[in-house]
Amino acid sequence: QVQLVESGGGLVQAGGSLRLSCAASGRSFSTYGMGWFCEAPGKEREFVAAITWTGDSTYYADSVKGRFTISRDKAKNTMYLQMNRLKPEDTAVYYCAAEEYLSSSYGYPKNYGYWGQGTQVTVSS
Repeated sequence: QVQLVESGGGLVQAGGSLRLSCAASGRSFSTYGMGWFCEAPGKEREFVAAITWTGDSTYYADSVKGRFTISRDKAKNTMYLQMNRLKPEDTAVYYCAAEEYLSSSYGYPKNYGYWGQGTQVTVSS
């Protein structure tokens, strides 16, 4: 059974940092494009960042460019999101997602077949 499990969320003051992890199990995710999305109360799920299955390319929402960094460790079957200079508007539940051989349109939730349960990130002002 394929499973994605996020961790690393929490409460942090504005300007602080968090590192989210997404551990994949059930199969090797070395051929899966993976992404991070966030969902704030009353809002739709939004794209945050994505990384190709080769790990050669990364993509970011404009709102997080220069502050967040996505990476993956294929040997550990784990993806990360380093979140720096956090802002109150970053407060949301963060989800990791994966889809095999995803090679385009990383920003659309419908293109991902596997999702984690989410981890809460709260940034206080």
